[in-house]
Amino acid sequence: MDIQLDQKDFQTTVENNKNVLIDFYADWCGPCQTLLPTVHRLAEEFEGDVTIKKVNVDQNQELASRFGVRSIPTLVQLSDGKEVGRIVGLISESDLRTKIKELKSA
Repeated sequence: MDIQLDQKDFQTTVENNKNVLIDFYADWCGPCQTLLPTVHRLAEEFEGDVTIKKVNVDQNQELASRFGVRSIPTLVQLSDGKEVGRIVGLISESDLRTKIKELKSA
């Protein structure tokens, strides 16, 4: 499952999915790498209910700027294309699962 998202696919992804969670990260970011396996597991677990994607801030600076990402990891929750939540920093798998369930029921 490819969960990478870039500028050219962003609008289509947001328009075609009610609930989207975007993980803004960088390859050099230690906490981002710690979160990586969790994001992949949850992307599989919630497939079909919540679209989970990753955006590399170094390769997609325009998207990072658009969302005002100042620290990474930053996870942005979108429902119907509008931001409904944001998580900045490392989060446990159980807490992230809870946030995704809340998004799913939004």
